[in-house]
Amino acid sequence: MEWFASQSHVIQALLATLFTWAVTALGAAMVFFFKTINKKVLDAMLGFAAGVMIAASYWSLLAPAIAMSEAAGGLPWVPAVVGFLLGGVFLFAADKLIPHVHPGFKKGDSEGPKTSWQRSVLLVLAITIHNIPEGLAVGVAFGAVAAGLPSAAIGGAIALALGIGIQNFPEGAAVSVPLRREGMTRRKSFAYGQASGIVEPIAGVLGAFAVVRMQPILPYALAFAAGAMIYVVIEELVPESQASKHSDVATVGTMLGFTVMMLLDVALG
Repeated sequence: MEWFASQSHVIQALLATLFTWAVTALGAAMVFFFKTINKKVLDAMLGFAAGVMIAASYWSLLAPAIAMSEAAGGLPWVPAVVGFLLGGVFLFAADKLIPHVHPGFKKGDSEGPKTSWQRSVLLVLAITIHNIPEGLAVGVAFGAVAAGLPSAAIGGAIALALGIGIQNFPEGAAVSVPLRREGMTRRKSFAYGQASGIVEPIAGVLGAFAVVRMQPILPYALAFAAGAMIYVVIEELVPESQASKHSDVATVGTMLGFTVMMLLDVALG
């Protein structure tokens, strides 16, 4: 912990997002053991991921953004509102501009521009789109610590990385296992599954690098990541987890995910 704390904020963000990528790869590695995932289990995991992201959006992102704005003497709600809505707009635009298909759906149900790309590529793109704000959130959190803001703590940034990492596990599995079920080799299915997490270290490093050099945008950046993550939860995770007859299990998973993330943030932050 002391060694980690002694590193620069960019290195901290890189290491933290490499961890979140590694957990995505760990989830994708489930393809070496299973050809299918029980739908009930998958719904519970998706619900858990939704709960983690909802809690992280408030405890790790919006609350610090409001506190920073308050400390700076401005209207505390302005960066939170503006950044939050911009995050949603960013994901909305990405949904419309990037062809992708969500896990559990057929290629004919793809969103965005029409394309001849294989379903495997579209699946990876779907997860990649909402991994961008997750990586950005972690990077911005470590950047806030480096900026010396009283509402930011290294423990809180680590808690956010842990929470994002935990909820990345089902995302990796949600890509690799369906591809294996459709006849793709285990190795290739794993490669596609873990590839969806590559964007997190990139977004994390960019976020950490940018906010320290442009400190006035920090509250906006935190709220932006929160808005993007809430968009993902409402647009993708909740509908997918509630689509089958296991909605109660998915709801319990969401409650547990929220509780775990809240506990991590309060205990470590």
